Amino acid sequence: MNPTSEQILATVLFTCAVVHTFSVKQFAKWAHKYPEGSIGENLLHFLAETEVVFGLWAAALFVGIAVLNRSLHAAIEYIETMKASFNEPKFVLVVMVVAATRPIVNLAEAIILWIARLLPFKESVSFYFAALAFGPLFGSFITEPAAMTLLALLLKRRYFDGNIGKVLAYSTIGLLFVNVSIGGTLTHFAAPPVLMVATPWNWGTVFMATTFGWRAAASCLCSTLLITIVFWKQLNAVEQDTTKSDPIPPWLTALHLIFLASVVGFAHHPDICFGIFMVFLGLVTATHEYQDSLKLREGLLVGFFLAGLVTLGKPQSWWLEPLLNNSQMTATKLYFGATGLTAITDNAALTFLGTQVKGISDELKYALVAGAVSGGGLTVIANAPNPAGAGILQSSRAFGQNGLSPVGLLLGATPPTLMAIAFFWLIA
Repeated sequence: MNPTSEQILATVLFTCAVVHTFSVKQFAKWAHKYPEGSIGENLLHFLAETEVVFGLWAAALFVGIAVLNRSLHAAIEYIETMKASFNEPKFVLVVMVVAATRPIVNLAEAIILWIARLLPFKESVSFYFAALAFGPLFGSFITEPAAMTLLALLLKRRYFDGNIGKVLAYSTIGLLFVNVSIGGTLTHFAAPPVLMVATPWNWGTVFMATTFGWRAAASCLCSTLLITIVFWKQLNAVEQDTTKSDPIPPWLTALHLIFLASVVGFAHHPDICFGIFMVFLGLVTATHEYQDSLKLREGLLVGFFLAGLVTLGKPQSWWLEPLLNNSQMTATKLYFGATGLTAITDNAALTFLGTQVKGISDELKYALVAGAVSGGGLTVIANAPNPAGAGILQSSRAFGQNGLSPVGLLLGATPPTLMAIAFFWLIA
């Protein structure tokens, strides 16, 4: 396949975006060299925001296409022909805001706390284990972006804003990202990389639960147990925030759950989804005494990130498709290739490309999706919900003034990724 000039430009800018993602910590350091409040400081802090990276380089692609074609209409047409691809960024924006409301967060915390109290450990240890071992599996039912948002909010308040060290912080966020990536595979409708293949390949919930789901649950349990044991002493020393929120009326929690279910149910119908969201905002305004500030900024940043990723990622098919359709491609090569490629491109983009390959065997189908979800925690861009977690957690004191380091995340995610590889590929 000979790439067009637009595809070559998109690949160059995509590479620049990946490099920029791994350089955000350096931008944050440079920002401190300028006077507080100056244009230089604000600009560099803006460039240090992981969520804006792909959106900025996508804007550069828009300008580049207009220049190459000497036509603004050509750039507009490029974006408009991708309209269907932007459903996921829109959905993530809405579901993140709905899931991060106080009634939903309080309910999730109560469920996790109930599980934690069944364990014979100190609450700081048992809650940590319950949240990271069982919480990611919620993603199979309320979607991965919603599960990521809930868990990130709970972990931030109970651990990241406390006295945990940097090593534990990176190990925890790496564990969170990996477990959420695989935790949505118990069903066919909740994980973005699974959504891309479920209909074309006729994968239902029974198939997902029996083929992927039990492996995901076992991997989440074992990885969390390992990290908990390694940091047992530090977790025991964490002072838990015992502040209790004002009680939420059961009817209001029920309404929030109905809205969350409605948003998930209409995820592929963005116009209806946004209509539900507008009514939901009215409910939040009317019941403000039981609400916290909506996570609109975080949701918008994550949506912007994903929209940029879609804009830059879709034109990469010219080199990804031949790679996946290589006659010498074995299941093992595809699995580990997908695990590695996921680190530099969204795992849903990889599985989507897999559906474009005609005559792909069942063995290769499994290898592609299993590899995509196994590597979904290695970087912020590897899995669609990761920017939501990064946006909530990176401002925590545990990461210092420069925020979340991509290298630190990679190192923190490596042990649970190896555990996922063991369950998804090495264990028959």
